[in-house]
Amino acid sequence: MPIRSFAELRRAAQERGPKRLAVVAADDDIVLSASAEALRLGLARPVLFGDADAILRKIAELGFEADAQIVATADPAKAAVQAVRDGAADILLKGHLRTDQLLRAVLDKERGLRTGRLLSDVLLYEDMLSGSRRLVGITDGGLNVAPDLGNKMQITANAIAVMRCLGIERPKIAIMSASEAVSEAMPSTVDAQALTRLGEAGEFGNADVFGPLALDNALLTVAAVAKGIRHPVAGVADCMVVPTIEAGNLLGKAAKYYLGSQCAHVIVGAKAPILIPSRVESIEDKVNAIALGIVHAGG
Repeated sequence: MPIRSFAELRRAAQERGPKRLAVVAADDDIVLSASAEALRLGLARPVLFGDADAILRKIAELGFEADAQIVATADPAKAAVQAVRDGAADILLKGHLRTDQLLRAVLDKERGLRTGRLLSDVLLYEDMLSGSRRLVGITDGGLNVAPDLGNKMQITANAIAVMRCLGIERPKIAIMSASEAVSEAMPSTVDAQALTRLGEAGEFGNADVFGPLALDNALLTVAAVAKGIRHPVAGVADCMVVPTIEAGNLLGKAAKYYLGSQCAHVIVGAKAPILIPSRVESIEDKVNAIALGIVHAGG
């Protein structure tokens, strides 16, 4: 059965865990709290990279027992990436450093975690529009600023991989725009049509890929029917591929702050899942992200 909630996601991660979680620059209150909770739940065995004295001070301030391996290093991103390369860690979690500092180490041509695939961010939130709780994805609101058609093909493939790790055998992927009508004046609709045709030709394997779809047509069956859109994806999309990073970022934050949903997101396309939660995300969201990384790593 597909994983339909964050509670189910955590249970699935417990069954697959514990995985080794490399926490990069671990002297961060929220990240340490999330790592401690992941340890308590049996999801992960944290390995804390960075300034050992600063990490131990934070652990003491937070009142935790230091039941985690600490790797003292002046370059935590490089050291954590090497740990993944050596098989000593399964997942990367960003701590007290900038995302670009971590990704620089990940993308290093000689000692990074490149696979030849495009890296992209997939966010999950709990959607209730269908009348029952289910996890819905949004991609890419975190990495790729203005993806071209080739990039969108890889973003779509990455999204399908994440949906499959949630137990969805034939993911329904909506290619998003502001309208369901194809128009040269709105290039994202032209790309959506092209991705739909690639899906029909079998480019994405066992998945339904369809667009362009506006937000209501992707998530509300009644809206799709009212517009005369009849397709397996219409109204019941499992994941939405947005045209730009701005659209994905705004949509993800709307799900978080307007819907009040918990969230989780993961960067896929590297040799290991990469978690880059923002500084304002809650401990719960970070634990959800760890669970997602575990399920994807084991999927």
